[in-house]
Amino acid sequence: MTSLRILGIDPGLQTTGFGVVDVAGQALTYVASGTISTSHVDRGNLPARLKVLFDGIAEVRERYRPDVAAVEIVFVNVNPQATLLLGQARGACVTALVACDLAVAEYTALQMKLAVAGHGKAAKAQVQEMVRRLLKLPGLPGKDAADALGLAITHAHAGTAMDRIAQAARTARKTSGMYGRGRAY
Repeated sequence: MTSLRILGIDPGLQTTGFGVVDVAGQALTYVASGTISTSHVDRGNLPARLKVLFDGIAEVRERYRPDVAAVEIVFVNVNPQATLLLGQARGACVTALVACDLAVAEYTALQMKLAVAGHGKAAKAQVQEMVRRLLKLPGLPGKDAADALGLAITHAHAGTAMDRIAQAARTARKTSGMYGRGRAY
């Protein structure tokens, strides 16, 4: 049975979590996790902070050689400025992944919590505990790393089903709703 290595990314401008898991069939195996921090860079120097994230993700990708990545989709925050900054951090992470032709799947925090903890309103501590159990870890991973591992786990479960649906859609010929001469409405 072939193994698939998945890199999960929980983007953040201050701290970005990453988690790497291998999946073979239904078996999940922990590989690595951690965080990339921009706290050592002046908060006002956004380009330098984005470069730290880009370089950090590129280093993680180079070290662990994932087959695919799963990244959290940014939610719209009450503070629009915070949402824009988070979006830029996410953009730096996604760009670092696609720059080396790595496929990127995207999931919301609700989808990840539902897949890992069984309900979309799970607290961070619940996600940490379920990640610990699912990956048989000796202790709780940090919050950002747990979310990243949760995204990798989500893709391990949902990604296979989504790939099958996409493949079926590509191979199935749509016949309903077609006019003569190939025009569709």
